[in-house]
Amino acid sequence: MSTSAEIIDVPLLIVGGGIAGLATALGLARKGRPAHVIERAPEFGEVGAGIQLAPNAMAVLDSLGVMDAIMKDAVLPQKKRYMDAVTGEEIGTVDLGPEFVEHYGYPYVVTHRADLHGALLEGCRASDLVTLETNREVLRAENLPDGRAKVVCADGTEYVADAVVGADGLRSAIRPLIVEDEPVPSEYVAYRGTVPIEMVPADAVETPMVLCWLGPHMHLIQYPLRGGKLYNNVAVFRSDFYSPDHENWGTEEELDARFGLCCDKVREAGQYLNREIRWPMYDREPVTTWTSGAVSLIGDAAHPMLQYLAQGGAQSLDDSLAMVDALVTEPNVEAAFKTFEARRAPHTGNIQRLARVAGELFHIDGVGRALRNYSFKDHNPTDYENLDWMFMPLSVAGDTRNYPY
Repeated sequence: MSTSAEIIDVPLLIVGGGIAGLATALGLARKGRPAHVIERAPEFGEVGAGIQLAPNAMAVLDSLGVMDAIMKDAVLPQKKRYMDAVTGEEIGTVDLGPEFVEHYGYPYVVTHRADLHGALLEGCRASDLVTLETNREVLRAENLPDGRAKVVCADGTEYVADAVVGADGLRSAIRPLIVEDEPVPSEYVAYRGTVPIEMVPADAVETPMVLCWLGPHMHLIQYPLRGGKLYNNVAVFRSDFYSPDHENWGTEEELDARFGLCCDKVREAGQYLNREIRWPMYDREPVTTWTSGAVSLIGDAAHPMLQYLAQGGAQSLDDSLAMVDALVTEPNVEAAFKTFEARRAPHTGNIQRLARVAGELFHIDGVGRALRNYSFKDHNPTDYENLDWMFMPLSVAGDTRNYPY
């Protein structure tokens, strides 16, 4: 016996209730536009621990009215310090203090992903213009002859909308409508762990900072969270046993072997990591086309990037700002999506490519490692020239960001 599928008609459908999707919905609501958000999971939530938010991200959060909520438990690191993971010696420092804030207009912030996501979710729930649904696994999207679009779910439910925004991440179900490609494995894997600050030696947290330990085919990122009550650790390393045909790579034995070559402080961080979950790292090749008719991609669905520049979340927030601006100013959906794509794709493509280069620089060994360390030894901590193209708020920089590489 056949049953007819439920068809739900909405003006604008956002597929994915992560950072990009909720920020776009909230941004549209603040402009008086409705949005309907569907999420695959049983409830809205964010997986992971810490996230770094550069000034471009903070500017968007301010425009969405959630910056105060985020700052309640956030930490403002005073510097980002790059260290040699083998010798324990400093490579270089970026000053994130008052001069940095004056330069960009916003601080550099570290916070828990759940806190960021929660602030966006509460903003959406407080608006009568945002509706939220869970348990909606999307199979595909289609453009319709009348200029609208359809999204088909695994349970047979179909959504018809004037516009569909695919914010469903690295393995987007919306992306195949626009580009046929696959995620690219980096052969690196991450282990994460968040521990009470009391577990960490006092000298490591005396001045709040982002510590970046760089070593041969590995690195470790550390910084405080939740107002300094927690300490976040992310350990990343290349697996010698990577294979696309099996999952037995990036094991904790490899983790210990790789970090066993490092200085005491890095080796000791192994006790802070959750050994039960590992996170294989993927991105995709940059593409210049994110839209098809009444369907567009945003965030990791459009431009998943490796984490070495700490800009994945920030670029999703920048996307939301540009998407909302295009939808409220352009005469129709297709024009809005094309404007959004033209404004954002070249910039995020540059960041995707540079993130890969940064990974090589982080993990280089031998003579290359010595040359890297030497080249940064006289770096001026308050020289932000090479960061402006990424960190300057989109509302200030507009489309004039100059890619310096």
